[in-house]
Amino acid sequence: MQTKPAASAQTSFLMPTLGEQPDPRQPLKQLADTLPWLEFEQAFGKYYSPEGRPAKPVRLMVGLLLLKQMFNQGDETVVAGWVQNPYWQYFCGMTDFQWAVPCDPSDLVYFRQRIGEAGVQCILQVTVQLHGDKARESEVVVDTTVQEKNITHPTDTKLAHKIIRRCWKLADGNGVRLRRRYRKAVRQCVMAQRWRKDRKKRKAAQRAWRKMKVIAGRLIRELERKLPASVCAEQRGSLALYRRVLRQKSGDKAKVYSLHEPQVYCLSKGKEHKKYEFGSKASVVMTKTHGVIVGAVAHAENLYDGDALRPALEQTRSITGGQPAKAVVDRGYRGRKEVDGTEVLLPGKPSPAKAGGEARRCGRGFGGGRRLNRSSAT
Repeated sequence: MQTKPAASAQTSFLMPTLGEQPDPRQPLKQLADTLPWLEFEQAFGKYYSPEGRPAKPVRLMVGLLLLKQMFNQGDETVVAGWVQNPYWQYFCGMTDFQWAVPCDPSDLVYFRQRIGEAGVQCILQVTVQLHGDKARESEVVVDTTVQEKNITHPTDTKLAHKIIRRCWKLADGNGVRLRRRYRKAVRQCVMAQRWRKDRKKRKAAQRAWRKMKVIAGRLIRELERKLPASVCAEQRGSLALYRRVLRQKSGDKAKVYSLHEPQVYCLSKGKEHKKYEFGSKASVVMTKTHGVIVGAVAHAENLYDGDALRPALEQTRSITGGQPAKAVVDRGYRGRKEVDGTEVLLPGKPSPAKAGGEARRCGRGFGGGRRLNRSSAT
């Protein structure tokens, strides 16, 4: 059930409210007084039942989501920081300073699942409308980035070990007595993987990996035989995922890198400090002059940047109400000159004379530095 809005607190000279204490020049307070919170309550009211226990206020949940993005926080850290920051509490609609956490961090996950993609886009649309004409520029800048997931660097050994532990947990939770648990064998196989980069112990590590794969397959088949029919039907998707992980090879394209995030894929953006990233590709659209973000789309597949341009521009059109005339992109979007009436502007290649002059200038700079070092050494 949706929480009813609280009555306005009576002003007292003995105990001022939280809205009277903060600095009115503080940007977060000004933003809190500007945002149309009533629109969020009206838009998300359809997701609540008229009966049952009152839920957390919509302004509180939306405010925490906005704070999480503005200050680059996680679900746990934004809830912990909310208790210590009075401006954050005022931003979320509190009238008095609170000492306790506003909600459990998992409530933010449930709220995002409740409002769905349409609800998150509604929040983005309202924030874009605050900028007025600055968000309706005819030229936008589009680029892609990687939205990393909170997973460890995936290896086949880690995944097989997790499958074995999940099988143990599933058997214990349903009272299934396994013929053998392989605890000692699994521990020895995990220890053997520590030396897989050593040339002398690489073969032993490979044998241990094959043995772990065999053990995981045996546990899966035994659970399918001994689990009750209802539990087996409920866990059919998880067991199928485990078998898929055990069958995959290093050269496969659609590999599973995480058991709790099976949709994660591997991306290589050419970064020197991080060759591979595991997550999903996201397109970001911002206005050219004022830098207002008017679109953000996460792609379920590792699309070519040129193919990811159309969904990003479609979301921008739905948010701003107008189609951008020009889109400024990098060379990763080669092959697209026009998308749904939007001209795609690609950077041109530098002329050979200009490129050669730049190289000569760089060479003189480095050479001069070397001569200076030699002369100083002598």
